[in-house]
Amino acid sequence: MTNALVWLRRDLRLADQPALARAAQTAERLAPVYIHAPAETRPTVGAASCWWLHHSLAALDAELASAGSRLCLDTGPSAERLCHWAQVSDAAVVYCTAIAEPWARQQEAAVAEALAAIGVRLEVLADGLLTDPSAVRNRSGTPYRAFTPFWRSVRAQLDPPRPAPPPALPGLPEAIPEPQPLETLGLLPRIRWDEKLAPCWQPGAAGAQQRLERFLDGAGPAYGERRDFPAQPGTSRLSPHLHFGEISIRAVWHAVRDAQQMQPAAADALDTFLAELGWREFAYHLLWQQPELHRTPIDERFSRFPWREDPDGALLDAWRRGATGIPLVDAGMRELWATGWMHNRVRMVVGSFLVKNLRLPWQHGEAHFRDTLVDWDLASNSMGWQWVSGCGADAAPYFRIFNPVRQGERFDPDGDYVRHWVPEVAGLPKSHIHQPWAAPADARARCGLHLGRDYPEPLVDLATSRKEALAAFHALG
Repeated sequence: MTNALVWLRRDLRLADQPALARAAQTAERLAPVYIHAPAETRPTVGAASCWWLHHSLAALDAELASAGSRLCLDTGPSAERLCHWAQVSDAAVVYCTAIAEPWARQQEAAVAEALAAIGVRLEVLADGLLTDPSAVRNRSGTPYRAFTPFWRSVRAQLDPPRPAPPPALPGLPEAIPEPQPLETLGLLPRIRWDEKLAPCWQPGAAGAQQRLERFLDGAGPAYGERRDFPAQPGTSRLSPHLHFGEISIRAVWHAVRDAQQMQPAAADALDTFLAELGWREFAYHLLWQQPELHRTPIDERFSRFPWREDPDGALLDAWRRGATGIPLVDAGMRELWATGWMHNRVRMVVGSFLVKNLRLPWQHGEAHFRDTLVDWDLASNSMGWQWVSGCGADAAPYFRIFNPVRQGERFDPDGDYVRHWVPEVAGLPKSHIHQPWAAPADARARCGLHLGRDYPEPLVDLATSRKEALAAFHALG
């Protein structure tokens, strides 16, 4: 047996972790190493994700310590630093799990070449997805462009292995150097705006498992009915845990399938949840085909879309701050700023408002979500923005423009979500809370609401901006 390194990236757990499991089986001693190399990640990871990563690494270090090991931290070019760690630990092999993103494939190739030059082998194991995004094809041998046939084909063949328990870890190599303190990675902001996120989340494998169990015991059986209502705890909120690999996708899949067997009445609702995992797979399928998914529209016509001029950035800034004068949009943007997360139904509404009512480029929204979402994911975020803009694969048609008033009346019928995040309009009755500009003057006066002073007038007229957007879409031909 030889010494080995496990190169950790987005697989921050011990259970069902293929690289750790392989190393534990084959190595006499092993060192779990995390290399912080932000220059290699493109596009650049945002501030909220960095906050999550800091606490996820801290949780993993504690988990490793309880297993008789520890996390070895370093910064710098991955190839250079892994060669250094391999030499000082006398490792003959480096194990890692794959990330199906373009930058990661380039990173793996550079690392493999550098390690080979010093006689060390890199072994990359599949993880993170239920499918191989490079291998899924339709009957004509081309990639899928629509979700329903993609998922129908994939679902019929899915048989992921049961999740494996944490392995017994060998000890660290004797000559292993002291790691850098976690704080030196510089993941936390200097101005501690991130303190508001801590009450909302528990990064790490334990937090992921608790989220999964809470979902299956609570919202899961009613997922199909409650998932679209932002005032209700109807979703799993597992997305950041899955993104950072704190829980394996196989563990989630089998936990849900087991719950379907134990709760037959909830089978259909939980099948809807499994389809959401399918959308995540589809996003990576698209990203594999189009590495520039975060900035280049799949429908090339949209590269000449007539976006609105916003020379001083006032419209974009109002959208970011939740000051558009449209309560459901503002509620979503404020929830995002306060918690690092936004309900998926509201994500569609705020996205549609940005690109179809304000008519600002969807790439602006993608970049803002990248910086502020704790669950930002290159594939899912890019696919979502292209979907709502009408320029992606299986996208919402250009003429589908979410009306935030109607969406609020349907999915926040009592106004509880808006009242929580937009207290300025909380005194309005539910008949007007989603459109305060339409409330009678005496109703606004009774609750002390003066539009333009206490809460903004709408940035745009919804009906007029809808007509303008449709005209712009038609002009594309």
